Amino acid sequence: MKQYDYLLVGAGLFNAVLAYRAMKMGKKCIVIDKRNHLGGNIYCENVEGIHVHKYGAHIFHTSNKTVWNFVNSIVEFNRYTNSPVANYKGKLYNLPFNMNTFYQIWGVTTPAEAAAKIEEQRQEAAEKMRADGIIEPRNLEEQALLLIGKDIYHKLIKGYTEKQWGRKCTDLPAFIINRLPVRWVFDNNYFNDTYQGIPIGGYNVLIDRLFEGVDIRLECNYFNSKEKLNELADKVIYTGPIDEYYNYKFGKLEYRTVTFETEIKECANWQGNAVVNYTEAEVPYTRIIEHKHFEMFGSEIEKCPKTIISREYSSEWKEGCEPYYPVNDEKNVNLYQKYQSLAETEANVIFGGRLAEYKYYDMDDVVDKALKVIIS
Repeated sequence: MKQYDYLLVGAGLFNAVLAYRAMKMGKKCIVIDKRNHLGGNIYCENVEGIHVHKYGAHIFHTSNKTVWNFVNSIVEFNRYTNSPVANYKGKLYNLPFNMNTFYQIWGVTTPAEAAAKIEEQRQEAAEKMRADGIIEPRNLEEQALLLIGKDIYHKLIKGYTEKQWGRKCTDLPAFIINRLPVRWVFDNNYFNDTYQGIPIGGYNVLIDRLFEGVDIRLECNYFNSKEKLNELADKVIYTGPIDEYYNYKFGKLEYRTVTFETEIKECANWQGNAVVNYTEAEVPYTRIIEHKHFEMFGSEIEKCPKTIISREYSSEWKEGCEPYYPVNDEKNVNLYQKYQSLAETEANVIFGGRLAEYKYYDMDDVVDKALKVIIS
């Protein structure tokens, strides 16, 4: 008999949901994480009474009622609605692309006028491609111009995308933006999902309740004593990088990473919004997050005399950095499939989450997958 039913490697959302379910079924679990805190990338630090999203903005949104009911059974969520703003050369534009955006760019006031303007620019791009003998868009730039036209592309897509990926839009595959959301209404709600919000009290409340009753070992690197740790439990749930699990047998998967420059501002309200994207290439950061706006509304904002902002920088991943976004090009997809084939042969190991599956997941997708894992 082993000491535990499950060893959970990684203390992020996927394992938190699995641990909660397993404990409800009478299973005994231990979670380990090489960091000094629970929660993975949704962990928040309390600074000046503000919950700072240490690893970048996380907004829970979903149309999956089962997932929404589950997380709300753990903690109540607030009313936060994601309505980012884009700053291009000092001028502000609403996101996603909607009638407010079209008015700000062209001065149009009706959906018909906006649609005509976009169609005119789409046709201009299509005619140029035909004249150049191009049948299908060969890269992200050509795809974007066909979808949305030159004005929105150059002001709100090009610079931001090139900073995000560290590559020219002409060097990025077209499939990255198979479609661009366009709304013919004055609506700045970024998500189309039925539900969205942030846990009241921050994400740490959600994580702490999900891991309640679970034995925890922080600052514990799985690979420093893998065999010894595996002996603790009947099954392992692994959420770390899949290539690291196999000691990079076929080579290393590539990621984009994000770094943050965080500072305290001696005012109650610095930019007036939780998220402002900087879409021109000359500004080195991709966006600025003002954390208090995720959880403080109306008069609450002024009651807290200081505010915290984080400038976000995107770069290539290197050893020692946190892997954020998989680089899903052909080379990396083929490499992942080799590791996945090995993972499928593991009888007592469950691989789950964005790093183990080399896939970017929204939080609701992580919860949904963790709710569907068979626990025995």
